[in-house]
Amino acid sequence: MKDTAVILTSGLLTSNKAKTAHGLIRGTDRFDLVGVIDDNSTGKDAGIVLDGQSRDIPIFGSIDEAIQKVNRPIRYCIIGVATPGGIIPKELQQDLMHILDCGVSVINGLHHFLGDLPEFVQKANDKKVELLDIRKGKPKTEQNFWSGRIYDVHCPIVAILGTDCALGKRTTTRILVEAAEKMGVKASMVYTGQTGWLQGKGHGFIFDSTVNDFVSGELENAVVSAYHSDNPQVIYLEGQASLLNPSGPCGSEYLVSANAKKVILQHAPARVFYKGWDHLDLKIPSLKKNIALIKMYDSEVIAIALNVERLSPEEIIRYKREYESELGIPAFNPIGDDVSNIVELSIQPYISQK
Repeated sequence: MKDTAVILTSGLLTSNKAKTAHGLIRGTDRFDLVGVIDDNSTGKDAGIVLDGQSRDIPIFGSIDEAIQKVNRPIRYCIIGVATPGGIIPKELQQDLMHILDCGVSVINGLHHFLGDLPEFVQKANDKKVELLDIRKGKPKTEQNFWSGRIYDVHCPIVAILGTDCALGKRTTTRILVEAAEKMGVKASMVYTGQTGWLQGKGHGFIFDSTVNDFVSGELENAVVSAYHSDNPQVIYLEGQASLLNPSGPCGSEYLVSANAKKVILQHAPARVFYKGWDHLDLKIPSLKKNIALIKMYDSEVIAIALNVERLSPEEIIRYKREYESELGIPAFNPIGDDVSNIVELSIQPYISQK
């Protein structure tokens, strides 16, 4: 039986700072999500607010209202927002302290650990509740070095990588896995972020809480574990950050250490600059440049996944046609399109581009 949980979004549910909340609203296999706490959207359905789809997840104005209206005890409150630098600001700390006072445990995916704050540890002990800092890395004695076992994996490994950060790579990964399952294709998901852990689907680790020496080994271990545990026809890897964004370059590990020979490249046509870096004139390189980089690693981009922020329906169609004509591969909207053709491309044998 899954534990009950609410998500705290502190009035930011409709912003892109609530990516963790958005992922959990779309689906979690780890928790029974009974509500969202967001005083700017009180009384609405969280699914309707997110993407227009009702999911019977009510939004409350406070933890007190949630406790009063939910007909079951609430075990966990999950911090559903990202903050600058991953720091928990004072106002949020006050809200969390009140949540602990109400006898509800807190799950924290930020870099700022509640377990390092004595007043929170004392409060949790007094109330006999938990503080779970899920971004705390595993002890080094439990982490893996790269071993070469990745070459014993004999099914397609598909990485969902991005031309920028915050594009929806995790959402695309989950959508592909769920579509594959509906088609009767056995697919595994390897998550690499805290939201993936919270959603509870597949195998994985939290990339950005892992010491660099162990990243390649932890990634390999997650893929190998998925392969031996699930016996899948395809493994989808959730990408992190961006291939060429200087504030968070990431991708070579997937192509080299995880031996991902197929890539679905996520891209936001409406973005000109890397997210948050327009003041430095840091422009996102073209899809062709990103594809050429991936090809240098002897991997192949099989499709373009569109992040459709700020695009009209007509613009979505135009970009899909433009990319398909220019690049010779499918372009799709993960949120709105049938992705069965992408799953079929994923399971086809890889042919080296050398």
